[in-house]
Amino acid sequence: MSYFALIPAAGGGARMAASCPKQYLPLAGKPMIRHTVEALCAVATIDKVCVVLAADDVFWDGYDWGDLAARVSVLRCGGATRAESVTNGLRAMRDMAQADDWILVHDAARCCLARNHVENLIDEVGEDPVGGLLAVPLADTLKRAQGGGRVGSTVPREGLWQAQTPQMFRYGLLLDALEYAPAVTDEASAIEALGLHPRLVAADAMNFKVTYPLDLQLAEWILLNRKD
Repeated sequence: MSYFALIPAAGGGARMAASCPKQYLPLAGKPMIRHTVEALCAVATIDKVCVVLAADDVFWDGYDWGDLAARVSVLRCGGATRAESVTNGLRAMRDMAQADDWILVHDAARCCLARNHVENLIDEVGEDPVGGLLAVPLADTLKRAQGGGRVGSTVPREGLWQAQTPQMFRYGLLLDALEYAPAVTDEASAIEALGLHPRLVAADAMNFKVTYPLDLQLAEWILLNRKD
């Protein structure tokens, strides 16, 4: 049994309003995606880190990846959506992965991922028949909006979790699930569409997704100040 990480990185990150896809924005002296790849390569259990790029990506080759070349495989088969990129990446891995191998899908923009996050996920999911994902129990009060920008109702937060990545599932099961439910926004949703229930593994707020310009400042502070 092997472990593979899969990073869908074919998007443009329009909400960042930047001159390049957000995964290549400079962050603590490196492109953002470099931090993500390094975090996954630091986990000894992971055999290969596969990065799914858009076919016309012109940025990746502008950086030196030589020190990680033995651990990283670039798949230029990205799609129009995250789910499509993951599905295309899994199909491209058919000669690499077996049905029972574990796939850890991780967002390129979750660049503050720490090694212990991944190791905890692998340890806690273990031999789970379904798989699981990192997540954080919701702490804030949630409001559902109604027309006119006003509160319509308060949503009870008990039992609610904020999904993160990596999300870890068997290769064969995950590919089947995404082909069955191609419109999902994360892998766990595809697994749920099959009637299965992924395991929740508690993480922390540092593993957040860089989405808006201000997020870059927070991510840089975390990367420069945390002690792994």
